[in-house]
Amino acid sequence: MKLWGGRFQKETDALVDDFNSSIGFDARLYQQDIAGSIAHAAMLGRQGIISQEESQKIIEGLRGILADVEAGKVEFSQDNEDIHMNVESILTQRIGDTGKRLHTARSRNDQVAVDFRAYVKQEIGSVVSLLLALEKALLKKAEENLDAVMPGYTHLQRAQPVTFAHHLMAYANMFKRDITRLEDCAERMDECPLGAGALAATTYPIDRFRTAEALGFARPTDNSMDSVSDRDFAIEFLSACSILMMHLSRFSEEIILWCSWEFRFVELDDAYSTGSSIMPQKKNPDVAELVRGKTGRVYGSLMTLLTVMKALPLAYNKDMQEDKECVFDAIDTVEMCLPVFTAMLDTMTVKKENMARAASGGFINATDCADYLTKKGMPFRQAYTIVGQLVQRCIQLGQTLESLPLEEYQAVSPLFQQDVYRALELNACVNGRTVYGGPARSSVEKQMRLIEDFVEARQ
Repeated sequence: MKLWGGRFQKETDALVDDFNSSIGFDARLYQQDIAGSIAHAAMLGRQGIISQEESQKIIEGLRGILADVEAGKVEFSQDNEDIHMNVESILTQRIGDTGKRLHTARSRNDQVAVDFRAYVKQEIGSVVSLLLALEKALLKKAEENLDAVMPGYTHLQRAQPVTFAHHLMAYANMFKRDITRLEDCAERMDECPLGAGALAATTYPIDRFRTAEALGFARPTDNSMDSVSDRDFAIEFLSACSILMMHLSRFSEEIILWCSWEFRFVELDDAYSTGSSIMPQKKNPDVAELVRGKTGRVYGSLMTLLTVMKALPLAYNKDMQEDKECVFDAIDTVEMCLPVFTAMLDTMTVKKENMARAASGGFINATDCADYLTKKGMPFRQAYTIVGQLVQRCIQLGQTLESLPLEEYQAVSPLFQQDVYRALELNACVNGRTVYGGPARSSVEKQMRLIEDFVEARQ
């Protein structure tokens, strides 16, 4: 007979049992469920709701179950539907009727809510740790490539000269925001729903502040109905994961481009590449491609939970059982992608000569040429037009701005002098941009120090 089966006169159909059961996926919450039950039993004893002897017997029984689960000695039953009912059933089998007192002043609704919050909160810490490792890899790669000039792009067209270190720091700042988003999410969800009951709390004199403290939460939730019907924390977590995966996907796309023969800016280590079953020359960026592909999977998890929650009346509805699999899958996906992406990046070879060669084409110093005239007194819009004409002349002559003869420059403006060639050197173009956040070496080094300080503050 089901633990909730008092008012029922016949057994549920086997199809319904299978359909209703969640033990196949929520078994991973066993640690959180047992911890919640221990905190609840201890509180019941302190408050005199059950005797201290009963409280201690329940706690010892729960600790024994935890040890046995972790030792692989416990097999959960689908007949007991979920992790909560499984643990309570095993406890009662082991310690008798005393185990039935555990559920006093508690519902599965607040039980699952606290388990799920505690699990997501724990996994946020794991994801942040993996992101900090990625930041360290980015810093290491940037340090090695402070002077590696490359073309910066807009519209995937060569635009202005930057350095590879500057490019990497763009992603370092994206991942920094991902970390702070996750930290914000963890802070907002740091409330304990235990004690909210099914939706209307309880008539027993429970102490929700003590159970919240015992479980590592900052405080109890403020409203019992909201406590059991809220999944904002999971949606916010999936949103942060989706943005994180979008950043990984963008980075993956660039790595895929960079290691192609058309770019050849980087080469992936053999350990993080694959071959073709038919083309022996191929070296494929499968890690980056899979990260890019798995991004859609995490997006799907976010859309799943948003859709589940969009029309649910207060308070708890069985639909909310669908909250866990999508979150579990997103966590597994993110925690799979981050370490392998970090290792791929860390072992990647940067082809500085190819980057420099690409930077020397495409007239990416054209803006600097216009700035040269502007600094000599010409209005920028006039300078812009003149440099556009010079670029067209270079194309006709098969020249670059660096190789175009001085007489060609002076034919369009007498302001051009021999020093124009010094102004158009790519290193000068890059290192002249000392503005805060810019690509000059001094500026990039400041950016790196900020990321280093950010990482060190979280170690």
